[in-house]
Amino acid sequence: MANIRSQIKRNRQTLKRQARNKSVRSELRTRTKRAIAAIESGAENSDEALRLAVKRIDKAAAKGVIHKNQAANRKARLMKRAARGADA
Repeated sequence: MANIRSQIKRNRQTLKRQARNKSVRSELRTRTKRAIAAIESGAENSDEALRLAVKRIDKAAAKGVIHKNQAANRKARLMKRAARGADA
């Protein structure tokens, strides 16, 4: 445990930030999994699920939870999957 006051505060901030990022990341994964499941099953709400997943990815990138290039890559993979699902 740190003895320096600034480091103690820094540790508190880190824990708060970790908790916030964890919830954002969890929501991101959930939305992505739901979108993939909807696409693969051919559900009529797959467009809506895809839109929500992309929205979460963009929000996570805006908050700095994931890098903007990582967000772009995730969206590209998701869209590619959706295009394949629509063709089949």
